[in-house]
Amino acid sequence: MRHMIEKEILEQAAALRHELHRHPELSMQETWTRKHLIQFLKEHTSLEIVDRGRWFYAVYHKDDSAKKIAFRADFDAVPVQEAKELVPYCSENEGVGHKCGHDGHSAALAAFAMQLDRCGADCNVYLLFQHAEETGQGAQECLPFLKENGIDEIFAVHNMPGLELGAVAVAEGVVQYASTGMTISFQGLRSHACYPEDGRNPAYAISEMVVELEKLRAAQKYQGLTLITIIGIRVGEHAFGTGAGEGELLLTVRGENGEELADLIRHIEQMAEQKAAVYGLKWSVQYEDAFEDCFNHRESVEKVRNAAEQAGIKLQDLEEPFRASEDFGRFTKEVPGAIFYVGSGREHPALHTPDFDFPDEILEVIAVMYCALVKSEQKIL
Repeated sequence: MRHMIEKEILEQAAALRHELHRHPELSMQETWTRKHLIQFLKEHTSLEIVDRGRWFYAVYHKDDSAKKIAFRADFDAVPVQEAKELVPYCSENEGVGHKCGHDGHSAALAAFAMQLDRCGADCNVYLLFQHAEETGQGAQECLPFLKENGIDEIFAVHNMPGLELGAVAVAEGVVQYASTGMTISFQGLRSHACYPEDGRNPAYAISEMVVELEKLRAAQKYQGLTLITIIGIRVGEHAFGTGAGEGELLLTVRGENGEELADLIRHIEQMAEQKAAVYGLKWSVQYEDAFEDCFNHRESVEKVRNAAEQAGIKLQDLEEPFRASEDFGRFTKEVPGAIFYVGSGREHPALHTPDFDFPDEILEVIAVMYCALVKSEQKIL
């Protein structure tokens, strides 16, 4: 890398990441994390801080006529227990861990904030620290940030195991799938177990759906890949004298194309309605953890590629979109932008696993990329 971040800044950013790692918080519960990040930026920069409750942003203001570029980092954790004594700064919150690397994303943005504060810029720079990425709620709540500040372009990063350590990967168009969680509930009628004919048991409707869902998906013949994953099934209770009268089928449905995903969901709803009619059941569906497909704009992708070349960082093209979802796509539906990926190592443990830990080595890569992206518009270093 040709553009180096000051050693002191990198050390402070790594220490910040370790503190965030010790205190992981789930989506919509990130009270300590948000306060700690705000306090860190107040102590180490003179940037303006705008606290919006569950999320906040920092501003480097040049003048009202200058371009407005935003960079987004997420800071929520996931419900995964960290492997015992994995690192000296292990999670202190039972059953919760920074197993997606959001501690690193926020620490890297903080490093960029410190560099920006020291070196300045010829444009207006907004640093968005976002909550609840894992559930898709965060970006939705942060959307007003774009219009309120007249943001012209927005960028984000995600670390990615399986890619070469420190390499940058990016692509145009859809880079991460759309998805949603579905809970399909059936309400029938309980009966004594010796008189099942007197009840309406949802187990049959749910069982048939489980068998037929994959056939349904395949029959639609979409251009992009679509997937239906069965997450859970609940029918009745632990009571051998009573026939089940209610049940739930939990699914995660995802697709490369958002419109095709919406069409598949409509077909699943139709199937549920048909099964309910056959077995005399009432039915309903609830959605959660909804994500749009994550789309990268061509001009923004070219800026990422140019930034990597200018900074002397190895560049890769993505051969296909990642199946995992990312709520950054909500932002690029509103303004131009791109998310890029920095390799955590080819053999690095996978995201959302107990052995994963964000590598401190790529804090500098991310901060350098942000600096180079600003420099591609105006000089910062």
